[in-house]
Amino acid sequence: MAGEDDDNDHTALTGQIKEKLIRSKQLWAEQGRLLTGHADPRHANRLPPGQKEVKNWPVLDLGRQPDIRPEKWHLRVRGLVENPVLWTWPEFTALAQEEFESDIHCVTAWSRYDNHWCGVSSRAILDIVKPKPEARHVEFHAYDGYTTNVKLEVFAEPDVLLATHWDGKPLPRDHGGPVRVVIPHWYFWKSAKWINRIEFTAEDRPGFWEVRGYHNEGDPWKEERYG
Repeated sequence: MAGEDDDNDHTALTGQIKEKLIRSKQLWAEQGRLLTGHADPRHANRLPPGQKEVKNWPVLDLGRQPDIRPEKWHLRVRGLVENPVLWTWPEFTALAQEEFESDIHCVTAWSRYDNHWCGVSSRAILDIVKPKPEARHVEFHAYDGYTTNVKLEVFAEPDVLLATHWDGKPLPRDHGGPVRVVIPHWYFWKSAKWINRIEFTAEDRPGFWEVRGYHNEGDPWKEERYG
């Protein structure tokens, strides 16, 4: 694995932060927009409450898209782990690849069925880095400055992975390529795009949207849109 590197390397970013969009989503949280009050905790329906199915895949981001060439990409995993690692692209893609199919549920009320993913499973990562007993939470960091958080048991679910491919093709840049997190059973803001760091912590560290009024968990069937 590669030697130490700077997490804040100068990756090219195109576009400007969408301040107006961010503020409007904060207002959604304050006003409780899109909430139906009809939770489906037993997952009786494939479509969570308040969602509608779409056939396309909408592009949502903060306004900036990193342009990450493979020779510049890296993923650091650190914090409360026995074996911190820093993977380069060749090292990461040499790890065992797995394929999963899952649905996407976006907090902005759309869902897309039957997405085919390929990448490195979270369980493979956990087997390598070996979280310490005091590790309880996972914090994701992305090249565009985005962060989000989940409990360790959520990251350890069997169909969670760091995806490099979608529907048989390399993951497009606008959807988080070269690597994004995929956590199928939670609203998709938890599935950070352009991932470059994973940190295991004892304490919870709410991320970009969580500190702006979004729910800390994000279960679509419980309508955990806002905190």
